[in-house]
Amino acid sequence: MTAYIVPAIFLVVLVASLIKKKDAYGSFIEGSRSAIDLMIGVFPYLMTIMMCVELFRRTGISNLVASLVAPVFELLGLPGQLAELMLLRPLSGAGSLAILDNIYATYGADTFVGRCASVIYGSSETVFYVSAIYLSQSKTKKLRYALPVALISTLIGCVVGCALLRFL
Repeated sequence: MTAYIVPAIFLVVLVASLIKKKDAYGSFIEGSRSAIDLMIGVFPYLMTIMMCVELFRRTGISNLVASLVAPVFELLGLPGQLAELMLLRPLSGAGSLAILDNIYATYGADTFVGRCASVIYGSSETVFYVSAIYLSQSKTKKLRYALPVALISTLIGCVVGCALLRFL
Protein backbone atom coordinates (compact mmCIF):
# COMPACT_ATOMS: atom_id res chain seq x y z
CA MET A 1 0.00 0.00 0.00
CA THR A 2 2.71 2.50 0.95
CA ALA A 3 4.50 1.89 -2.37
CA TYR A 4 1.57 3.59 -4.10
CA ILE A 5 1.33 6.69 -1.90
CA VAL A 6 4.22 8.70 -3.39
CA PRO A 7 3.22 8.04 -7.02
CA ALA A 8 -0.38 8.89 -6.09
CA ILE A 9 0.75 12.21 -4.62
CA PHE A 10 2.67 13.01 -7.80
CA LEU A 11 -0.39 12.18 -9.92
CA VAL A 12 -2.67 14.33 -7.77
CA VAL A 13 -0.25 17.27 -8.04
CA LEU A 14 0.07 16.85 -11.80
CA VAL A 15 -3.69 16.62 -12.29
CA ALA A 16 -4.24 19.67 -10.06
CA SER A 17 -1.66 21.64 -12.03
CA LEU A 18 -3.34 20.67 -15.30
CA ILE A 19 -6.75 21.68 -13.99
CA LYS A 20 -5.42 25.04 -12.75
CA LYS A 21 -3.32 25.43 -15.93
CA LYS A 22 -0.07 25.89 -14.01
CA ASP A 23 3.40 24.93 -15.19
CA ALA A 24 4.16 21.91 -12.99
CA TYR A 25 7.70 21.46 -14.29
CA GLY A 26 8.61 25.13 -13.82
CA SER A 27 7.18 25.09 -10.30
CA PHE A 28 9.17 21.96 -9.51
CA ILE A 29 12.40 23.56 -10.78
CA GLU A 30 11.71 26.72 -8.77
CA GLY A 31 11.08 24.64 -5.63
CA SER A 32 14.30 22.70 -6.18
CA ARG A 33 16.24 25.94 -6.58
CA SER A 34 14.84 27.34 -3.34
CA ALA A 35 15.67 24.05 -1.56
CA ILE A 36 19.31 24.39 -2.63
CA ASP A 37 19.38 27.97 -1.36
CA LEU A 38 17.89 26.77 1.92
CA MET A 39 20.56 24.06 2.30
CA ILE A 40 23.33 26.55 1.62
CA GLY A 41 21.93 28.80 4.34
CA VAL A 42 21.34 26.02 6.87
CA PHE A 43 24.53 23.99 6.31
CA PRO A 44 26.92 26.02 8.52
CA TYR A 45 24.51 25.85 11.46
CA LEU A 46 23.96 22.11 11.07
CA MET A 47 27.66 21.42 10.67
CA THR A 48 28.43 23.34 13.85
CA ILE A 49 25.82 21.43 15.86
CA MET A 50 26.97 18.07 14.50
CA MET A 51 30.62 18.83 15.22
CA CYS A 52 29.87 19.96 18.78
CA VAL A 53 27.79 16.85 19.49
CA GLU A 54 30.50 14.57 18.16
CA LEU A 55 33.15 16.34 20.24
CA PHE A 56 30.87 16.14 23.28
CA ARG A 57 30.59 12.36 22.91
CA ARG A 58 34.10 11.47 21.69
CA THR A 59 35.93 13.40 24.40
CA GLY A 60 33.98 11.59 27.11
CA ILE A 61 32.53 14.81 28.46
CA SER A 62 29.01 13.46 27.98
CA ASN A 63 29.79 10.45 30.21
CA LEU A 64 31.40 12.70 32.83
CA VAL A 65 28.51 15.16 32.89
CA ALA A 66 26.00 12.28 32.89
CA SER A 67 27.63 10.73 35.94
CA LEU A 68 27.53 14.11 37.70
CA VAL A 69 23.85 14.82 36.98
CA ALA A 70 22.58 11.24 37.43
CA PRO A 71 21.86 11.79 41.15
CA VAL A 72 19.82 14.90 40.32
CA PHE A 73 17.79 12.97 37.75
CA GLU A 74 17.21 10.20 40.31
CA LEU A 75 15.81 12.80 42.72
CA LEU A 76 13.38 13.80 39.97
CA GLY A 77 12.29 10.18 39.54
CA LEU A 78 14.28 9.43 36.40
CA PRO A 79 16.61 6.42 36.34
CA GLY A 80 20.22 7.60 36.62
CA GLN A 81 21.17 5.30 33.74
CA LEU A 82 19.29 7.63 31.41
CA ALA A 83 21.30 10.76 32.23
CA GLU A 84 23.40 10.57 29.05
CA LEU A 85 20.27 10.11 26.94
CA MET A 86 18.66 13.11 28.64
CA LEU A 87 21.74 15.23 27.98
CA LEU A 88 22.24 14.20 24.37
CA ARG A 89 18.61 14.14 23.18
CA PRO A 90 18.31 17.95 22.90
CA LEU A 91 21.48 17.96 20.81
CA SER A 92 21.29 15.03 18.43
CA GLY A 93 18.66 12.59 17.25
CA ALA A 94 21.14 10.09 15.80
CA GLY A 95 23.45 10.21 18.83
CA SER A 96 20.56 9.73 21.23
CA LEU A 97 19.25 6.86 19.10
CA ALA A 98 22.61 5.11 19.51
CA ILE A 99 22.37 5.60 23.27
CA LEU A 100 18.79 4.29 23.24
CA ASP A 101 19.95 1.18 21.39
CA ASN A 102 22.67 0.67 24.01
CA ILE A 103 20.11 1.05 26.80
CA TYR A 104 17.89 -1.59 25.18
CA ALA A 105 20.86 -3.95 24.81
CA THR A 106 21.95 -3.41 28.43
CA TYR A 107 18.66 -3.23 30.33
CA GLY A 108 16.07 -4.55 27.88
CA ALA A 109 13.20 -2.77 26.19
CA ASP A 110 10.54 -4.02 28.62
CA THR A 111 12.25 -2.94 31.83
CA PHE A 112 11.40 0.30 33.61
CA VAL A 113 14.69 1.82 32.41
CA GLY A 114 14.00 0.75 28.82
CA ARG A 115 10.44 2.05 28.87
CA CYS A 116 11.54 5.37 30.38
CA ALA A 117 14.22 5.64 27.71
CA SER A 118 11.54 5.09 25.07
CA VAL A 119 9.36 7.81 26.57
CA ILE A 120 12.30 10.23 26.78
CA TYR A 121 13.36 9.56 23.20
CA GLY A 122 9.86 9.65 21.80
CA SER A 123 8.54 12.67 23.67
CA SER A 124 11.47 15.03 23.45
CA GLU A 125 12.93 17.04 20.61
CA THR A 126 16.39 17.92 19.37
CA VAL A 127 16.04 21.45 20.69
CA PHE A 128 19.42 22.78 19.59
CA TYR A 129 19.16 21.23 16.13
CA VAL A 130 15.73 22.77 15.52
CA SER A 131 16.94 26.08 16.96
CA ALA A 132 19.93 26.08 14.61
CA ILE A 133 17.68 25.60 11.60
CA TYR A 134 15.27 28.25 12.85
CA LEU A 135 18.05 30.76 13.45
CA SER A 136 19.52 30.17 10.02
CA GLN A 137 16.26 31.22 8.35
CA SER A 138 14.84 33.73 10.79
CA LYS A 139 15.51 37.40 11.28
CA THR A 140 15.43 36.76 15.02
CA LYS A 141 18.87 35.71 16.20
CA LYS A 142 18.23 35.65 19.94
CA LEU A 143 16.88 32.63 21.74
CA ARG A 144 16.96 34.23 25.16
CA TYR A 145 13.66 32.75 26.34
CA ALA A 146 12.97 30.05 23.77
CA LEU A 147 15.88 27.75 24.63
CA PRO A 148 15.37 27.70 28.42
CA VAL A 149 11.62 27.19 28.01
CA ALA A 150 12.16 24.35 25.49
CA LEU A 151 14.73 22.63 27.72
CA ILE A 152 12.64 23.00 30.88
CA SER A 153 9.52 21.73 29.15
CA THR A 154 11.50 18.76 27.81
CA LEU A 155 12.67 17.94 31.33
CA ILE A 156 9.17 18.27 32.77
CA GLY A 157 7.73 16.09 30.01
CA CYS A 158 10.32 13.38 30.66
CA VAL A 159 9.78 13.46 34.42
CA VAL A 160 6.00 13.27 34.05
CA GLY A 161 6.27 10.53 31.41
CA CYS A 162 8.48 8.36 33.60
CA ALA A 163 6.26 9.02 36.62
CA LEU A 164 3.25 7.80 34.65
CA LEU A 165 5.16 4.66 33.68
CA ARG A 166 5.40 3.71 37.33
CA PHE A 167 1.63 3.28 37.37
CA LEU A 168 1.32 1.39 34.07
